[in-house]
Amino acid sequence: MKIKDRLAISLTMTSAIALFAVLSAVYLIFLKFLESDFFDRLNDRTRVTAELYLEADEISRDALNEVRHKYLLKMNSEVIRIYNSDNTAVFIGDDQHFWSKQIIQKVREKGRLQFKDGARQVVGMFYKDNQGDFVILASAIDQSTKDRLAQLRTIMIISYLILLAGLLLLGRWIAKRILLPLSIFIDEVKKIKSSNLDFRVKESNNKDEIHLLAKNFNSLMEHLENAFVLQKTFISNASHELRTPVTRMMIGAEISLSKEREKDDYKKALSEVVEEAENMNNIISGLVELAQSDLELGSSQIASVDVAELLTNLQQNWNANRVNEQLFLEIEDPAQGSPDFVIRANTTLLTIAINNIISNAFKFSDQQNVYCMLSRRDDSLCIAISDSGPGINASIHEEIFKPWFSGSGQDSKKGNGMGLYMSQKIISLFKGTLQVASVEGEGSTFTILIPF
Repeated sequence: MKIKDRLAISLTMTSAIALFAVLSAVYLIFLKFLESDFFDRLNDRTRVTAELYLEADEISRDALNEVRHKYLLKMNSEVIRIYNSDNTAVFIGDDQHFWSKQIIQKVREKGRLQFKDGARQVVGMFYKDNQGDFVILASAIDQSTKDRLAQLRTIMIISYLILLAGLLLLGRWIAKRILLPLSIFIDEVKKIKSSNLDFRVKESNNKDEIHLLAKNFNSLMEHLENAFVLQKTFISNASHELRTPVTRMMIGAEISLSKEREKDDYKKALSEVVEEAENMNNIISGLVELAQSDLELGSSQIASVDVAELLTNLQQNWNANRVNEQLFLEIEDPAQGSPDFVIRANTTLLTIAINNIISNAFKFSDQQNVYCMLSRRDDSLCIAISDSGPGINASIHEEIFKPWFSGSGQDSKKGNGMGLYMSQKIISLFKGTLQVASVEGEGSTFTILIPF
């Protein structure tokens, strides 16, 4: 059963029980009120009977009976008896005893008594007169109350059933309205596939449980997206980053083995192999740390990094294997009294991020020169990397940072669509941002801002 139906039934049952309790209370109160009113009428009848028969001494009994029947409305199945001190019925003209001596004696003891005798309601009164001590007992069946209560029960039952049906319909409507954000949430969750893990469900403005559910679900999806992307791209990124040191090791080894060389030459070649192996180890460690960081932010080992020195080394590495195109680096002189360009980051990861951007700049500018500018901007370090490529359409500026997106118009130069995504992820680990400014036909500038 759906939550909507369970909620509607629960609401209906709760309301039905409450309504039943209210109607029952009203019925009982009405019943007691009518019983009390009938007892009052019987009390009045005993007082009137006492006045007629015991105070009016000069009037004959037959005349009193005629007055009573003529001016007093007879109650349903009415029985009135007056008992003298010998517990004998007198005055009324009917010597039927009707009530037991125990009841008559109880009235004498208590002075006034009222009780129910089966369907009858009975009122007794002890009355002292100059003619003696008397007990007056009046009894009748309150048929009108029974009829009114029967009508009231019928009205209550019909009203209860109608209200119950209305409550069920109202409960379903309320449940549907309350759970509407949850239905929308479920419909949006159905849209999520392995191909659009970047999709996020809408979070309502109401700070309720459904808002918290959507918020936590989006947080979960962000972690799953990172894990899924890293799983799919780890090999491609590892091969991309490891290609250069592996190539250098192979070239160095082939040159060393191409002919007989001196001992020192072999030592030099082996030293270069060790250096490149250490570089590979650092890259692998960095990629593993990136995977861990994406799943659990902040787990990377952070240390002080001199960005000016890092960029200088990158410039040397890139320019070492290039003839026509070059990476030009400009470092702004720090203001007087300001520290050098040192930030808290992970050297290997930051190198990978900057390398990805530089690689894209060379690749998409058809191997033209790339320019890198290091400066300070307020309380942040600024790295601006510019190329002379075809530029990027403004409509896809946000898309280029998504996984597997490649916006190049030249198929041969398309990458795997992960470079900028990885760079942005790495920079975000250091509380930084990656921005793009580009005009089609005039090149692009990617700006890294990392707080000191």
